Amino acid sequence: MSSLPAQDFLFQHIKQVSHEGASLADVISEILYLSSDSVYRRIRGETPLTLDETKTLCEHFKISLDQLLKLDNDFVLFRDHRVNVTTYTFENYLEGLGSQVNFISSFREKEVIYLTKDIPLFHSFCYKALFAFRYFFWMKSIICHPQFVNATFSLNCLPAHIEEAGLRLCKAYNQLPTVEIWNTECVNGIIAQVEFYYEAGYIRTTEEVNAIYNSIIDALEHLRLQAEAGVKFIRGENAENKPANLRLFHNKTVLGDNTIFVKCGAIKSVFINYDVLNYMHTSDEKFCGQMSDMFSGLMRRSTLISRENEKQRLRFFNILRTRVSARKRNT
Repeated sequence: MSSLPAQDFLFQHIKQVSHEGASLADVISEILYLSSDSVYRRIRGETPLTLDETKTLCEHFKISLDQLLKLDNDFVLFRDHRVNVTTYTFENYLEGLGSQVNFISSFREKEVIYLTKDIPLFHSFCYKALFAFRYFFWMKSIICHPQFVNATFSLNCLPAHIEEAGLRLCKAYNQLPTVEIWNTECVNGIIAQVEFYYEAGYIRTTEEVNAIYNSIIDALEHLRLQAEAGVKFIRGENAENKPANLRLFHNKTVLGDNTIFVKCGAIKSVFINYDVLNYMHTSDEKFCGQMSDMFSGLMRRSTLISRENEKQRLRFFNILRTRVSARKRNT
């Protein structure tokens, strides 16, 4: 029996995140350039991994040494995903999100809990005017792309390949069983962004402003229909034959950040959004456990408005719709 618990933990983690059906020994052998016999001795715990071998595996599978060694300290290692104009473009960003979603989908047992501060970007991708504005805002004000420095908004600014990538990502997200925790302040950010861009002259016409607001209202109305059915689906799809995979909560107590807790089998991860678009994530066991407890407590203090509590559901969406409609400008 192995007497190397940290080594056991590392191999268990690698097995969980490897492609289904992949041989653990083959995976390790390919990364460390070791023979099968040498790898099996390490898997059985007969031979300890060297420090260099451990470092190589931790870097490859994005695991921290603190997590591996279960060091009791206050440090948490996060991996950063920050968009830029050279090495990690917006297209790479969407592909990275798609990879994360597909990885979660590959597990038989999975759980996703999404605490929203703004309208989650996944709900933007099927509404062209909304997606176009958010794309323009991200490129101009967050990524600071040189091509957008002197640009003004157009409803046609969204490249076709970006629009298609967003739609694929939306469809993939719709396959996940998800808990979403919303509050009535979640439309304030997009309203402020639209108002600022209009007043600054980056949006030139009230017609474009109203098109964006109408698109937001469409997205909220479709979310209401999904909440009513308890199912995520694309507009035009028949939700009757789809499994229930959406639980929507109205959170009245905490105005949190855009934070996602994910559990895939025994693997827990937390994704924290910052600076509007960018995010970082960790699989630190202690931190993820604390976040899991926080989300459980928040859901107990929130109101479930999907598939039940029709009165509260209609009231919630009416607040959001009224807040957006009040900002529409007369042409």
